[in-house]
Amino acid sequence: MDYKDIFQKFNNLNVVVIGDIMVDSYQWGKVERISPEAPVPICAVTKIENRLGGAGNVALNLKAMGANPILCSVIGEDSNGENLLHLMQQEGMTTDYILQSTDRPTTTKTRIIGNNSQMLRIDNESIETLDRKEETAFLKRIESLFSKMKIDVVIFQDYDKGVITERVITTTTSQANKKNIPITVDPKHRNFSLYKDVTMFKPNLKELKEGLKIEFDKPTQENLENASLLLKDKQRIEKVFITLSEYGVFFADYSKKQAKVVLLPANVRKIADVSGAGDTVISVASLCLALDIEPKEIAKISNLAGGLVCEEVGVVPINKDRLYRELLAL
Repeated sequence: MDYKDIFQKFNNLNVVVIGDIMVDSYQWGKVERISPEAPVPICAVTKIENRLGGAGNVALNLKAMGANPILCSVIGEDSNGENLLHLMQQEGMTTDYILQSTDRPTTTKTRIIGNNSQMLRIDNESIETLDRKEETAFLKRIESLFSKMKIDVVIFQDYDKGVITERVITTTTSQANKKNIPITVDPKHRNFSLYKDVTMFKPNLKELKEGLKIEFDKPTQENLENASLLLKDKQRIEKVFITLSEYGVFFADYSKKQAKVVLLPANVRKIADVSGAGDTVISVASLCLALDIEPKEIAKISNLAGGLVCEEVGVVPINKDRLYRELLAL
């Protein structure tokens, strides 16, 4: 496999990311004593850092891999929203397809990190779905994007915060399929069964069990094949990519007459923080899919990328050069 050629081709890809974008705010500090008011640690904050989160982190991963991400989302008309737009501009990303609403806050997750360990997370958000007016305005922006430029792959990055509705899914999927643009999905529970006629579906093990209402003790190849076949038949999904945490990843490709099934073990890593690993996996897998890479290689490259970001504290995008070196070492 010519990884150098693949990694260079990533630079030519335009990727539309539709989903829940948010601000990841980090407050770093030192913990040296317990509060006299309650039995809780006191974190003396020394640094505050804001980053793009949720679908924004997927965009950062795509950018880190050399691709051009185009974010489509709905945020609030508030200070966190202005902060988010500024973060996008700093990254050289267009804000043309971000709709601001007066009726919902910008999702913000504040993580308190003391002595390099996360102590607390505070979420400021609304999980209400878009109203009809917002939904229509949002879809108009997506439609204009499809008519303006060449798109190589569409990613639905769903965090159950309400931006992705049934109408957003069906309308966008129809548009992409008409243009033969591959569609990938990182689902959550609420919309799980609404994603139909998509190219690649990437739940984790918990999402898979909840979404299909099935239960099994250990993720064996047989269990995973049965679940992926169920997804294929119920939702007309071409490729099923299941992340299994410490058990690795499972990939089933039903696009050809002869199905291709891969079960790869996890790469042994010194895990610091699993936050954002799923964002990295869907980003790298979507780029590989856009280049029509073999299923086993999609699983291998994405699995390795997800493991690498787990070595960092907080949500961070993949390092392209390091991923390339590790692939060569394998």
